[in-house]
Formats: sequence, structure tokens, C-alpha cells
Amino acid sequence: MTQDLSYWDVAKRPKWLFALVLALAIAAVFAGLGQWQWERSFSAVNVPQRATEQPVPLESVATPQQIITTDASGRMVSVTCRIVPGDDVWAVERRLAEGTGDWLIRHCQTDDGSSLAVAVGWTPSSESRPASPAAPSSAELVGRYVPTESPQTSDFENGVRSAISVAELVNLWADPGPVYGGYLVVEEAPAGLRTIPTSAPEPAGALNWLNIFYAAEWAIFAVFALYLWYRLVRDEWEKETASAD
Repeated sequence: MTQDLSYWDVAKRPKWLFALVLALAIAAVFAGLGQWQWERSFSAVNVPQRATEQPVPLESVATPQQIITTDASGRMVSVTCRIVPGDDVWAVERRLAEGTGDWLIRHCQTDDGSSLAVAVGWTPSSESRPASPAAPSSAELVGRYVPTESPQTSDFENGVRSAISVAELVNLWADPGPVYGGYLVVEEAPAGLRTIPTSAPEPAGALNWLNIFYAAEWAIFAVFALYLWYRLVRDEWEKETASAD
């Protein structure tokens, strides 16, 4: 009798069985998309670690007039060059863990005439700057090679140059020639200056939380597809039961 009609009696009707198959297919597609997003969120986590702490010749990882590469960025390098007298620049009010300080930036020129900006050391902004260290005729420098900075962080209106921008330095040096796209932070400051601390670059891999969010969204859509089928069948069953009553 109609009064004894159960939910499953309605669910087993051909049209609702067909709707169930369709809902399962849609849910499977959504689940597949969720799995894909889930895998993408971890794809960049286990990346090979770069060997950045063993110094290599600068010319083996970088080329003048070229953008600094990922392999070169943050790497310890060595370079033989001479400090060009008269091209020293101070980058002021730079923040360090030890406090705010002024960095001495020097123009170093290799034997082939290429130029490299070198941050040789720093002094606290609250103290008087020491005289620039004597420039040796030629020396091997070892330090961390890092990308150039944007000159926009400097406050030129007030005469404050705080950024280490290669694009700006080439306009201050008398004869730059070909210029490296990054600058070198030497590992040991000369007498009278403090060593600028550096650290190994962070691993490039990182968990992509946006992809995890998308994966959760697709899982919700898959569950909703099945719930929609259940709700439609239940509405049909309740409608027929109420009509019989």
C-alpha cells in the first residue's frame, strides 16, 4: 500500500537509480580533481637542496649583464678583483638583528673589466662612520652573492640611500663596464667595520595551501552531489507519503 511506501522503494525506481549513477559519476570527477589539487600542493615540497655554502667561482654561476639565476642567488662565491678608489657608497639605515646600520658598498672590478658591487661591512647608524679601508690592488673576495634591490626603497627626497641597487650604482661609478646583476656580501669585514651577517637561502619548496583549499572544495562538491541525490529522493518520498495521508 502507498501508506507503507519506504524511502528505498522510491530510491530503487529506474529514474532515481539513473540519477544515482549520474551523481556517482559527478562525484568521481570532483574527487579526481580534488586528488589532483592535493598532489599539486605537495609537488614543490620535496625539492632538491642546493649546495650553497661551498664557495665556487663567481663566473661559474653568474654572467655580467644577466639577471641573477636561482642557482646563483644566495650562493657563496669567490672572485678576484680590485676595489676602484673613489666609488664607495654608503647605504644607510639598513636593519639587522644587531640594530640599524650603514653598509659600505664598494666597486670591485675584475681582470676582464666587469664590475661587481660589494658590501664589505657595516657600522651602527648611531656611530660615526670610520674611514674607508685601504683598497688593495687585487684580492680574492669570498662572500654570499645576492640579488640586487629596488632603488624605490630609498628616500631620495631626503637624501637617504638605503637600497643596494645595481641599476643605481652604475650611474654613480665612473667606469662601470659590464656589471653583474647581483652584489656580494663579503664573509669577513675589513678592520674598522662589522661583518654583515648572512644565512643560507631557505629551501625553495613550500606547502601550497591554496591548492589544499581547492582540494577541500572539490571534496565538498563530491559529497554535495551525493547529498543532492539523497535529498531529491527523500523529497519525492515525503511528497507521495503526504499525499497518501
